Amino acid sequence: MAKYMLIMRGTDETNAKMMETSFDEMLTTMGRFNEELIRAGVLVAAEGLDDAAQGVVVDHSGETPVVTDGPYGETKELFGGFYILDVATKEEAVEWAKRMPAFPGAKTEIRRVPSIEEFPQDNEWIIKEKAWRERTGQI
Repeated sequence: MAKYMLIMRGTDETNAKMMETSFDEMLTTMGRFNEELIRAGVLVAAEGLDDAAQGVVVDHSGETPVVTDGPYGETKELFGGFYILDVATKEEAVEWAKRMPAFPGAKTEIRRVPSIEEFPQDNEWIIKEKAWRERTGQI
C-alpha cells in the first residue's frame, strides 16, 4: 500500500459554480463520496480549505520573506482541499479521483506521499521524526 494525495484544484468558473451550490448539497455529495472511501478502507485524511481571500502567502524569493494577504489573481494555482488515500497503486488513486464529485472544469492532481521508511534511517532528523510519530501513534 502507498499513500497518495488527491489535490482538488478549481478555476474561477468552477469556484463561482461551487458558490452557487447550497452548503447542505455540497456536504451531502462529498459525504457520500467520503463514505465510499471509508467503506473501502482507503481514507487516511480529507480536508477542505477556507476561502483563499482569508489566507496569506509567505514569499521566500527575496532576501527577506514577504507576507502578502489574499485574494490572489491566479486561482488556477490554488487548491481547495485534499484527500490522502492509502491504496495499492497510483492507478487505484486515479480511479478514486475519477469518482470524486467535482464541478465542470475542476482538476485533481495526484501525488504520492513518500513513506518515512524511504528516507535514510540513520539520519538524526529522521530518527527524531520517527520517534515523534511513534509517540503520537502515527506509526
